[in-house]
Amino acid sequence: MEAIKRPSVDGRAWVEVDLDAIAGNAAALRAIMPEGCGLMAVVKADAYGHGANVVSARLWREGVRAFAVATVGEGVALRESGLDGDILVMGYTHPQDAAFLRDFRLTQLAVDGAYAKALDDAGYRLDVHIAVDTGMHRLGIDHTELAEMEGIYSRGNLTVTGIASHLASSDSLKPEDVEFTELQTERFFEVMEALKSKGYELGRRHIQASYGLLNYSDISCDYVRAGIALYGVKSANIPVRTMPALKPALSIRARVAEVRQIAAGESVSYGRTFRAERPLTLATVCIGYADGIPRHLSGNGGVCLLRGGRVPILGRVCMDLLMIDVTGVDAAAPGDVVTLVGGDDGQTIRCEDVAEASGTITNDILCRLGSRLPRVYIGE
Repeated sequence: MEAIKRPSVDGRAWVEVDLDAIAGNAAALRAIMPEGCGLMAVVKADAYGHGANVVSARLWREGVRAFAVATVGEGVALRESGLDGDILVMGYTHPQDAAFLRDFRLTQLAVDGAYAKALDDAGYRLDVHIAVDTGMHRLGIDHTELAEMEGIYSRGNLTVTGIASHLASSDSLKPEDVEFTELQTERFFEVMEALKSKGYELGRRHIQASYGLLNYSDISCDYVRAGIALYGVKSANIPVRTMPALKPALSIRARVAEVRQIAAGESVSYGRTFRAERPLTLATVCIGYADGIPRHLSGNGGVCLLRGGRVPILGRVCMDLLMIDVTGVDAAAPGDVVTLVGGDDGQTIRCEDVAEASGTITNDILCRLGSRLPRVYIGE
C-alpha cells in the first residue's frame, strides 16, 4: 500500500525544539541544587509547548526520574508513550477517574482532607502527596490544620509518599516578597517537623519551582519542580539571585506568503489601526493568533527576524496571518523564513521580550502555542 503523503512540517509555520538545550538546562539546574535534591521535570501543558512525550523521553535518558503534570490525562499520555519513573498529578483528578491513577501508576496531589476521603472511597490503592497551603491559598490544607493532614495517613487505600507546597512570590526579590517566601518556607518545615515528631513518614518533600531554586537554592528538599527554567527562559525580564547557563530551547518560525508595495496613507490589517506614513514593502507571514501568537503584539513593539534583520509587525495580528514591514530587507520574497522567537544570522528575539511586548509572561506565550504548529526536534 502506498504511504499516505502529508504536508511538509516546515511549509507554513512550525516550532523548533532543541533537545540538547533542554538536556543542558537540566544539568545546569541540577548543579545548583542542594546535595541529595532531585529534579522533578514539570512537563504539563505539553511541556510548556515543547512536546511532553519527546522532552520527557530525552530527560529520562539524562537521568531524570520524576515528572510533574497537571492532569490525569497528561499522566496517562506519558505512560502510554513508554515513560517510566514517578509521575505526579498536581491538579485535580475527579474521584470517578481514580482507576486511571491506579492503572497508570500515577501519584495524585491530595489537595485537602475531604478530597483524600473521596479518593479513598473510590476503592483503589493510590499513592498521594499531601498538599500544604503555606500562604498561596490555591490548593492544599492550611498549614495550621495538622489533624487534617494526619487524617490522610489514616486512609486505608492511600499511601502518603510525599508532601508539597508552592511559593507564591519566589520570583520577586522585593523585601516584602522575600519575607513572605521565607515565611512560607518556615511554615512548610514546621509542618514537616510536627508530622515527623508524631511518627509519620513524609516521603519526598518539595516546595521549590523554578524561581524557588533560582532565588532560594539553599532550601534543602528532595525535589525541585523545575518548569520554565528547564526550557531555558525566565518568566519575565526580572533579576534572580542565581542564574545558571540556561539556553532557550524553542524557536518559532513561519514562511512569507506574499510581498507587496503599499503607498503612503494606505492602511494594514483589520480595523485599519496602522497607516503608512511613507511607501512601504509589506510581507504577509503564515502565522497568527490561532497558532498562539499574541494579538497584543499588534502595535506594541512586536518584531520578527528576516534575513538577519529586525522587522516590525504592522497592524493587527490576524487569526492565521500577520504583516511585517520588510522595506529595509533586500530581496524579501515568498518562502522566506521569518523568526518570531529564536535566532537568525546572529540576531535573537527572546521569548521574554515577546512576553513583555504582549503584556504577559513567557509561560503564557509558550503554553498557548497551537497544536497545528508542527514540532521539529533538533539535537539528540
